[in-house]
Amino acid sequence: MTHNKMPWLLGVLIVGLMVVGPVAYSIVPRETHTVAVVLPQPKDETDWPLFRGDPLQTGVAKTTLPDKLEIRWKIDLKKGIESTAAIVKDTIYVGCYDDHLHAIDLATGNTKWKAKIGATKAPPSVYQGKVFVGTEDASFFCLDAATGNKIWEYEVNGEITGGANFDGDNVIFGAHDSTLYCLAIKDKTLRWKIKIDGPVNGSAVIANKQTFLAGCDSHLHIIDIKDGKEKTKIELSGQAAATAAVLNDKLFVGNMNGVLQSLDLKKEEVLWSFEPKRSQPFYGSAAVTDKYVVVGSRDRSVYALPRDKGEKPVWSFPTDGPVDCSPVIAGNRVYFGAGGGTFYVVNLDTGKEVLSITLGGRITASPAVARGCIVIGNTDGLLYCLGKKD
Repeated sequence: MTHNKMPWLLGVLIVGLMVVGPVAYSIVPRETHTVAVVLPQPKDETDWPLFRGDPLQTGVAKTTLPDKLEIRWKIDLKKGIESTAAIVKDTIYVGCYDDHLHAIDLATGNTKWKAKIGATKAPPSVYQGKVFVGTEDASFFCLDAATGNKIWEYEVNGEITGGANFDGDNVIFGAHDSTLYCLAIKDKTLRWKIKIDGPVNGSAVIANKQTFLAGCDSHLHIIDIKDGKEKTKIELSGQAAATAAVLNDKLFVGNMNGVLQSLDLKKEEVLWSFEPKRSQPFYGSAAVTDKYVVVGSRDRSVYALPRDKGEKPVWSFPTDGPVDCSPVIAGNRVYFGAGGGTFYVVNLDTGKEVLSITLGGRITASPAVARGCIVIGNTDGLLYCLGKKD
């Protein structure tokens, strides 16, 4: 392992590559979907503004979910949904392959507005009354969260599949042109950019004024957020395509060699590595608590590992397909979807199935969990809101 001296830190992880041309932006006025039942807005006031719920991308929800999930509503966006939604107050924001970013009422499933920005796989991020999202057409947008009106657009040289994160008045995101960008939120002024030896695929993790990049050189790069300069790097066991999760001074990330690793950011070293018997890539991100690390694999399983010593799983759970979905932990349960189209609820301590719901097409998006509800889409273009009907 190669590394240099560094202070305690926390951070970001990302990787990918494809260049396509920009598309025209347009706003489509409010429209209404027909829904069978209009349901009251849940009273729980927690939000899910980023890909994994918080700036450290831990994948742990603060909301309380009902013991038994029901389908509150579903809507058909006609094209596949791989974008993980954001939920802020009474509004869901989600990208789609129909070339639109959709703003949807959480209680009813009715459309508030939709903006034509291009095919979108990346998760939107909501901050300071604005929505930030990148597209497969190599454009990064800042939109007004209330109206969908474009505030600005910034063009890069590669597809954007990861979500944005924020440092004060700056927004940070990566693209498949192997570059991490830092822009001023006010006017898209380029604060800095840094290029690595490999595309940037995941969502940014930011803490303690530092960020991380993992590229095709199989190293974790430590970046100073103030100026975008690399401070040091730590060797990994493979190229990383997932977003990292950070808790306290530990970072957790899976890689394309089928290994999940925990890094001690104080000691600048790998603490432990976990490789399942039937090794397949980890594309989903881990959910992390003080006790557990929970992650899905393309070997069609979800694993729970002890956070401090993760070489041997506490449990493994078989699914109906590859798991690119990133699990979410809420209370003593784990929530995730799989490639076979089933959404699962599993006991966090035992790994025993609590509930499963067939949602149709492949589930590669991850759950957004807030205000007593779960929102998730599938590749058939169906967007579901799960929770309690009354």
